Amino acid sequence: MSASTGPYIDISLPVWAGMPVFPGNPPIELGLQQSMELGDEANVSFLSLGVHTGTHLDAPYHFLPDGGATDELALDATIGEATVLDATAIEGHVGSSELRALSIPQDCARLLVKTRNSDLWAHQEFHADFQGLTADGAAFLVDRGVQLVGWDYLSIGPFGNATETHRALLGAGVVILEGIDLRGVDPGSYELICVPLLLLGSDGAPARAVLRHRA
Repeated sequence: MSASTGPYIDISLPVWAGMPVFPGNPPIELGLQQSMELGDEANVSFLSLGVHTGTHLDAPYHFLPDGGATDELALDATIGEATVLDATAIEGHVGSSELRALSIPQDCARLLVKTRNSDLWAHQEFHADFQGLTADGAAFLVDRGVQLVGWDYLSIGPFGNATETHRALLGAGVVILEGIDLRGVDPGSYELICVPLLLLGSDGAPARAVLRHRA
């Protein structure tokens, strides 16, 4: 669950062996390669995971063959004022008509959408019936000039129909932040601080994402 430490709210998912991953993605392996209990001088852990594990950023290269990689993502898109939008009243996928009915600030550059998905993080298995953003919803956000869209499940696009949503956003230079946990986060204005691992040539990168209350 989203943890608050002082003025900060951690909206990242903890990474652990056995955590839910998108079907077909590599499983997580996390353990000790060296162990003091077994006589080694120090404890040294190893980690193996896919780049779209847990809280992560998508690079254009994820769905666009000639798109940029994660090391080319501009940090000014991932750090700055952000709006948490309450979309929990929506039952199905989120499209342009649903977004028009919600109060998105006119100058919103970073939009974090809180859907019913956030409650799925209480379960330890993948749910294919998660709510996604439709392609026309993605086009609507592009037209609004949004620079980053955060989504509270492992894919922003609907299960089995995610390609056009991703291409609409990534093709327009919109950064996609997936796998955020917005349980306990009230809608409103925050400062987003999100920094991905600096992976060269990758289509995605795990990230740590926190919100700070604005004064």
